[in-house]
Amino acid sequence: MTVPDSNFTECTNLYDHRPVARVLMPFIYSVICLMGLLGNALALHVIRSNLTKLNSTTLYSANLAASDLLFCLALPLRATYYGLGFHWPLGETMCKLTALLFYLNCYAGVNFMTCLAVDRFMAVVLQQRLSKLRKVQNVKYICVIVWLVVLAQILPLLGMPMTNVEKDGTITCMEYPNYENKVQGLPYILIGAVLLGYGIPLVTILICYSVLSRKLHLAAKTNQLTERSGRTHKARGVIAGVVLVFVVCFSPYHLDLLQYMVRKLVYNPDCAELQAFQISLHITVCLMNFNSCLDPFVYFFACKGYKRKVLKILKRQVSTSFSSVGRTSPESSGTHDNFSHLRGKSRHHNNLPLNPIGSGS
Repeated sequence: MTVPDSNFTECTNLYDHRPVARVLMPFIYSVICLMGLLGNALALHVIRSNLTKLNSTTLYSANLAASDLLFCLALPLRATYYGLGFHWPLGETMCKLTALLFYLNCYAGVNFMTCLAVDRFMAVVLQQRLSKLRKVQNVKYICVIVWLVVLAQILPLLGMPMTNVEKDGTITCMEYPNYENKVQGLPYILIGAVLLGYGIPLVTILICYSVLSRKLHLAAKTNQLTERSGRTHKARGVIAGVVLVFVVCFSPYHLDLLQYMVRKLVYNPDCAELQAFQISLHITVCLMNFNSCLDPFVYFFACKGYKRKVLKILKRQVSTSFSSVGRTSPESSGTHDNFSHLRGKSRHHNNLPLNPIGSGS
């Protein structure tokens, strides 16, 4: 049973890290926004230009990129909020809109990455047995169902109060203390959300990766060509990329949330603990938002067209850099001039008439 936080209203140190946060967090969010927009826009461009080669993997990747792009559009507003020192001047409705995009990106990302892992698992391990589920038309229906499930998960959250007027006059938006004592049974709701939105997908992905790795290892022992096949590398690359994003981006936030909610069920945390949790949330949320930058690495392994496009851009950039260095390098220029001068002198000497020996006088 949760005991109401009688001391919560007296906590005045929850935003004492404001001087650091108002500099660091807008910078981090700006980097995430820029990298996320570039990587995911490129992914959608590549997928759109190869619609005739659409398959289950590219469809899941397209939906994942779309959710990342929607989220990146909201990042400038969050960066402004942190830059103003945790002050939201745009009202409750805009705060809820950014919250919608935040949670939409988080849980749509989790679900579509799970779909990618399961899709690779079926392609390699189950192959023909569930091939119908990997047909493009069926995958489209699965994607629609995923979006509906995610919306069903997050729409109840929008019924909660998102903004709060602090004692110093600032208006905070989408901060955990804004929900304290205002939402009945909050620890149970959040623990359930962590288990459904993070725990089940994580277990599914780890099972897929473990079984797939074992199958590929056993197949490689009997047939060396299996180890070198493109399908094998693609399957491993996709699921490894998904596991990486889960570990780096989603695990810290959900584990942090889970441990504090469990503590709230056992006893009533004091202001110092709440402040520490508040700071840790800001750090782990930044890490979770970083998934918008890491998702393009998943596309790199999942979509051949994306991989070719990225390598082509990098190759062009490297060759341009080398050619510009060659044109502007003073050493190279000086060496070229000296070589031309020596070659000219050599040509001049070769054109001189040769005197016979002994005809000098």
